Amino acid sequence: MSRNLNKLLNYSLLKISLIPIMLWIISSLVFILLRVAPGDPVDAILGSGADEVSREFLRNKLGLNEPLISQYFSYIKNILHLDFGQSLSTEEPVLNIIIKSLPASLELGFFSILSATLIGFPLGLLGLRNRGKKTDYFTRILGIATYAIPPFWGAMLAQLLFSVFFNISPIGGRFPIFQQQPQITGFLVLDSILSNNIIALKDSLYHLALPSITLGFLLSGIFSRSLRVNLDKTLKSDYVNAAICRGISSKKIFLNHALPNALLPIVTISGLTMASLAGGALLFEVTFSWPGIALRLHEAISQRDYTLVQGIVIFTSMLIVSLNLFVDILIAYLDPRIEY
Repeated sequence: MSRNLNKLLNYSLLKISLIPIMLWIISSLVFILLRVAPGDPVDAILGSGADEVSREFLRNKLGLNEPLISQYFSYIKNILHLDFGQSLSTEEPVLNIIIKSLPASLELGFFSILSATLIGFPLGLLGLRNRGKKTDYFTRILGIATYAIPPFWGAMLAQLLFSVFFNISPIGGRFPIFQQQPQITGFLVLDSILSNNIIALKDSLYHLALPSITLGFLLSGIFSRSLRVNLDKTLKSDYVNAAICRGISSKKIFLNHALPNALLPIVTISGLTMASLAGGALLFEVTFSWPGIALRLHEAISQRDYTLVQGIVIFTSMLIVSLNLFVDILIAYLDPRIEY
């Protein structure tokens, strides 16, 4: 037991040691790509009709007149201190913008994964139970179809159907415009519960339902297919056959042996999916006007806001890398078959 824990600790330390290298590479690529991309942030802020004196003053203020290598070292130094600078368009600290926008993306991601699980798992079990029948083929085709649908197109179809034709859901946004939001943690559902505000809870769930269920439905194919394949493989394994020979009931075999082992790969999928959604499904958030970090990134790109784009990409990368690390360590701990 102690030996396994030491091996797990060494594995975790190795993974953690790779994080700074990965983040340095990502940060450098972001810096280079934004500098070589066409367009001028000064034009985006002042407009092309601004006089040269104003343009030069703003360039000096933003440090754009300094040598590129000086800008790079200053940029890396600030990142190490978690100083992402100020937005070029609003002059608000980038970290503040990220902190305000991230809860919306995390909330959408969490409820989307929950919806994907509630839709995908029953479909996977239904297909496995009816192996080789029409129901099995239907769940397989549905899983492939949902995975193949582009999220933004699925979002537009959902808006057209449920917001325009049936008028049972708001077409976008996170909360009614003219109603004050509860401000505690930034997660509206949780804040509504903590403040005991039933009206705010209803409104937040009302706006959250369509985007989260739509995104969950589009992701459900991954979960249904993975559960079906892994359960099918697990139920044919030697240890399950041995349990059957010992006279253990089918229910106990399924719950105690087959299902836990089949869920291990799904833990990985859930972690990676949640990590990607933490950064926001870019076009999905834009389509639903969901005020998350992906929508802020879209706005920053269109405004040529260097510092905001840099800050969002780097912070999101940190979050994704951290979640991936957590999932890797969790899987290594749960599954003793993994060599590390």
